[in-house]
Amino acid sequence: MDYGIREPARLGQTRLPDGRLLGWAEWGPADGTPVLLCPGAATSRWLAFGGGVVDAAGVRLISADRPGLGASDPAPGRTLTSWATDIRHLVRERALRAPSAVGFSQGAPFALALAAHGLVNAVAVVSGSDELAHPRFARSLNPQVKGMVDAVAADPGAAEASFAGFASADALWDLIITTSPEADRTVYTDPVFRHAFRRAMDEAFSRGPAGYARDTVLAMGRWPFDPAGIAVPVDLWYGQQDTSPVHSPDLGESLARTIPTATRHLLPAAAGSLLWTHAEAVLRTLLAHVR
Repeated sequence: MDYGIREPARLGQTRLPDGRLLGWAEWGPADGTPVLLCPGAATSRWLAFGGGVVDAAGVRLISADRPGLGASDPAPGRTLTSWATDIRHLVRERALRAPSAVGFSQGAPFALALAAHGLVNAVAVVSGSDELAHPRFARSLNPQVKGMVDAVAADPGAAEASFAGFASADALWDLIITTSPEADRTVYTDPVFRHAFRRAMDEAFSRGPAGYARDTVLAMGRWPFDPAGIAVPVDLWYGQQDTSPVHSPDLGESLARTIPTATRHLLPAAAGSLLWTHAEAVLRTLLAHVR
């Protein structure tokens, strides 16, 4: 099966006001409708989606490496707010007029932060992590995830150092493959997809584990914005077969109640990899809000 994996049409780095470089990759026509991708945990700009769709749909898909991962310089102590500041500059420098955003897995809070700061006009959250540190999940988290959330709340610096201490591309790949349901393993072990996934993970860790560790602290902590204040359309996509303990414990149900503009799409036969198995539906639904 074709999961939409393609080589980027354009690769580059943008200089930020503080001198750091922000790495990015693009697919689709350069004059297409801009869609910013916030990738999942421990992956880089190389792993996109919808390669068989973006050209026909007229989408300019832009994936940006978060600081400290891949081609983006580190920014110690960065926050979801500083991420929005970086992307504000990228939008201006790359002339990404009226972009929308897709946040996959751990990329979800980064995409929602862009909406909270008024930088995008619609968001698709796909198999997205919820605000796991919110009290509404106090009794429903997987024990291991709850331990991570509690560690971040107690001492963020120590938790970040701990995450960096055990993280590597190989370790996370093994974790993904051994804990994913069969529907996801079918996608992830496809030879073409596996090569792209592993390359993106290897590039993400090319500067060491600090970028991944910082991302995990931000994902496991309280969000510095109120999702209830998001005013643009938000589509929440979840597969009913998704068993990941670090996605939404209720598959987006409470997030749909929290964001007043949200629409939840629960796909019975899909799992966490639905960004690649249902790319056309995700993109065309997103485009319907902005065209």
